[in-house]
Amino acid sequence: MKAHDPTDSFAELGRIFAELGRIKLGETDLNGVLHQVADLARRTLPGAGQVSITMIRDGEAYTAAHTSEAALLLDERQYERSGGPCLTAAHGTTTVAVLDAANDDRWDGWPRLAAAAGFGSVLSVGLPIVEGMAGALNLYGERPHAFDDDAVTLAQTFVRYAAVALGNAHLYDSTVNLAQHMQAAMESRAVIEQAKGIIMGERRCSADEAFAILTKVSQDSNRKLRDVAAALVDRTQRAP
Repeated sequence: MKAHDPTDSFAELGRIFAELGRIKLGETDLNGVLHQVADLARRTLPGAGQVSITMIRDGEAYTAAHTSEAALLLDERQYERSGGPCLTAAHGTTTVAVLDAANDDRWDGWPRLAAAAGFGSVLSVGLPIVEGMAGALNLYGERPHAFDDDAVTLAQTFVRYAAVALGNAHLYDSTVNLAQHMQAAMESRAVIEQAKGIIMGERRCSADEAFAILTKVSQDSNRKLRDVAAALVDRTQRAP
């Protein structure tokens, strides 16, 4: 292994951090951020011929981003076998290295599949994102021993920076979704109140009775309450 060069690593980390910081959450979603992180890792991390990102949500593993079909297929072979460096790294939030894929028989011989696909080594680094979601950054090297000590250290530091960007993206997505749901709920409530007012005016009934009428129509027609209310409001507004 070659000696660690703090000056080179510091400059590389500065460049990587700057690129991660340029990701604009308002212009993409979590999936988009994942693809940007994978592409950045392929371009900047030493030894990374191709890159993928494994995610585990609700116990299900899947590849959320990849830079080549070969990386995707190798990930999927791990999921089918329920074992491999990316799953081990994700579950344990640790670093797993396959130094010489052609001569590694772990995980029912999965590394030899990587060697047959043209990758001599693999490095997977656990990627913490948010509670209930685990992941791993997977680097596929084109030759054996593609990841020396410096490369491993840089990949681990990259993952810590990337985890912040991905955590922020997940929070942003969650906040936007919550706001959209709240907006939809308020709009639904407003149209239902309008429909109740129309029924109360037409039938001289109470608010509870008007709501019961709307509910019955909804059940009898197998339509959502909001849709029934919106149809009544629309019909009333268009009436001469």
